[in-house]
Amino acid sequence: MDHNAAMVSVIVGSGRARGVPHAVAALAGRIAATPGSQAALDRSRTSLDRQGFEGKTGQVATLDNGDIAVGLGPEGSADTLRIAAGSLARSLGSTPTITTNLHEVAVDGATRAVVEGLLLGGYDFANYKTKKANQVTVELIGADSKEVERAVVFAEAEMFARDLINTPAADKAPVALANRIVERAQTARLGTEVWDVDRLAAEKVNGLLAVAAGSDRPPRLVRLSYSPRRPRGSLALVGKGIVFDSGGLSIKPADAMETMKTDMSGAAAVAAAMVAIARLRIPLSVEGYLPITDNMPGGGATRPGDVITYRNGKTIEVLNTDAEGRLVLADGLILAAESEPDLIVDIATLTGAMRIALGDRVGGVTGAEADDVELVKAAGGFCGERFWPMPLVDDYSMLIESEIADMKNTGGRYGGAIAAALILRKFTAGRRWVHLDIAGPARAERPYWWFSKGGTGFGTRTLIRLAELLAGVR
Repeated sequence: MDHNAAMVSVIVGSGRARGVPHAVAALAGRIAATPGSQAALDRSRTSLDRQGFEGKTGQVATLDNGDIAVGLGPEGSADTLRIAAGSLARSLGSTPTITTNLHEVAVDGATRAVVEGLLLGGYDFANYKTKKANQVTVELIGADSKEVERAVVFAEAEMFARDLINTPAADKAPVALANRIVERAQTARLGTEVWDVDRLAAEKVNGLLAVAAGSDRPPRLVRLSYSPRRPRGSLALVGKGIVFDSGGLSIKPADAMETMKTDMSGAAAVAAAMVAIARLRIPLSVEGYLPITDNMPGGGATRPGDVITYRNGKTIEVLNTDAEGRLVLADGLILAAESEPDLIVDIATLTGAMRIALGDRVGGVTGAEADDVELVKAAGGFCGERFWPMPLVDDYSMLIESEIADMKNTGGRYGGAIAAALILRKFTAGRRWVHLDIAGPARAERPYWWFSKGGTGFGTRTLIRLAELLAGVR
């Protein structure tokens, strides 16, 4: 489950080598975006016409001299560079080495965007394939090595998250997944704790235990901690880690289960982001809480109508066992709030309602304070990950009122994403808190931009950048 699925490696090169293809950037209309490339574009006019290349964002075409043209659209930006680099990486095939100066396009963050696009666009989860993808080396001519190294850390974090997400559920039982995360965390010198069933019971982590009750594989809660010498603040991250979601006794239709190995995308994002935060030595204290379990319909499973009593005394009536993410996140939020951080952020593939509202390429963000929501949006924008603010409508609290408990775990069909967020807010002890619902963009149904089909790791780089912003790293 290491990121050995990367087809592309990026190095800093000193110049073009004879016979090695060179990738150039072109704006719409086939206008060169960097010096010295216009003549080659002009000489290849006929072949570019034949290939339909117009310089649209993400278009890739081969020039007459064997070089490669990559489209940036009407205006170059970090986002279009990331898309262009991702498209380039997916088009390279068996080419062993290329050079490029895409990073010299005159936009802020060009090097970062190109490196991320190349590495993430070249990702291919081939762990279960007998035929492995060809490895390609891309030389960035004259790039700043420190910028490249930083971007590689961001990209490697997302690839690690993708590896965890894409691994079949049979091979990532909660115990195995917890051990894999701890192994990687310890390489970055993070503090690690793994709570087993006895510890979970002693600590009254009862939502996780209730969701796990139908599975023959015991749950785990992983706690990660990063403590730099002179922190400039503190952050707590909570990630939903449902290794496989059958829906429990409120069982899903068969086709809805096919992708449910990805329901631990939030936990993967938190684990990978924390490793990167430590590698980058960001001056911020960060703790991560990962409740990890299956949601299965076994004989001991939680039943609709059962009530869970949480560590903080609050109670939830479970009416739909397929609304389980909020049940385990509640545990993580309670523990996070007890550590009294400056900000709590949870991330989860939480509601189909959010996917219906925002589609498969935008995540929802909800928060107790507007400034924190905007900060997360800014962090996502830096990474090319889009989040759209969703409201916390207080009078929708009536949707989650229970006759026998403090609340119920579902508010019905309408306003489902808001109702879920309202449940989570009740477990934050009134602290600054942001909720990220990535039900749509956590998985790509087909390759696009810098994503391959499958788990995307969406949100990983946003969390890393958020830590930088909170620490004042610009």
